[in-house]
Amino acid sequence: MARSLRTRRVGSIGVVLTEDLSYAFEDAASVDFLAGMAQGLAGKNSTLTLIPAGPDTAEDTGAAELLGRAVVDGFVVYSVGDDDPYLAAATARGLPVVVCDQPRDTGQPFVGIDDFAAIAPAAQALVDAGHTTVGILSIRLRHERLDGAVDRDNLAAAEFDTQRLRVQGALKTFADAGIDADEIPVVTRHINNRDTAREAAEELLSNNPELTAVLCTTDSMALGVMDYAESHGISIPEQLSVTGFDGIESARLRGLSTIRQPNFDKGAEAGRMLAELIDATVANTAYPTADDGSPLRVLLDTEFSPGDTIAAPRGNSDALSAKPARR
Repeated sequence: MARSLRTRRVGSIGVVLTEDLSYAFEDAASVDFLAGMAQGLAGKNSTLTLIPAGPDTAEDTGAAELLGRAVVDGFVVYSVGDDDPYLAAATARGLPVVVCDQPRDTGQPFVGIDDFAAIAPAAQALVDAGHTTVGILSIRLRHERLDGAVDRDNLAAAEFDTQRLRVQGALKTFADAGIDADEIPVVTRHINNRDTAREAAEELLSNNPELTAVLCTTDSMALGVMDYAESHGISIPEQLSVTGFDGIESARLRGLSTIRQPNFDKGAEAGRMLAELIDATVANTAYPTADDGSPLRVLLDTEFSPGDTIAAPRGNSDALSAKPARR
């Protein structure tokens, strides 16, 4: 306490996660991000305080109280939806805030990627392989729980920018290739874990047996497709092509064709950026800004990893027939 009074620091950074706490340790992309944050804060004598808001925050009235009692020097708000009460509560504290991934246009410093453009190489790889009957799997799009098929109105109104932009970026690539994007089925799950990914894969493929490829907005969803296919005797990529997004280690080990994003570097950049803002607060100087005076904004590069899960589509008359694998 004496040190805090002397240095004007409490020595902790708040990380706001709009997920259950277990997500921070089970989701590989989140683990990489938090490891990067720890690296970015190296030498700053700061701990990380995880503040799990849970997945259903649209009408959460406890946000201000929870964040109000967090003893931190600033917040990194990690991937929340538009109008999220936890983002509003973090901003209201008057402490430095860095937003990571989403939402994009809050007036706060931002670290992320260009999700709309980033997913295009995965969609284009399916097009180049000859696929014209493609489905899309996405994780949470709306604050309100939505599990199942997504119509275009729900997609346009999605509060979660990252997933909406990935789906829209893929649809644009398919449309540019002459595929009727309005006919491409999109299925989502509000909760992102192994079981829900398999459920989403089953729903998409059972209702659309003509599909020859599935584009997923996360590796976790793509791994769910691969698990479902394996248990039902569907050969990848001979019968079904699959792409993911994230580049997590477990996906790379299974040869998934995916977009690799720099999750570790994203966390490191967010940590360094917040440390700069806190230093300015302690020194009572103006926050660092971009050259034009706007809040700091960093967009990191992504790359397509071809993997082994894309092949030419099976014959048009060979509809996908899912059946339990022999034991």
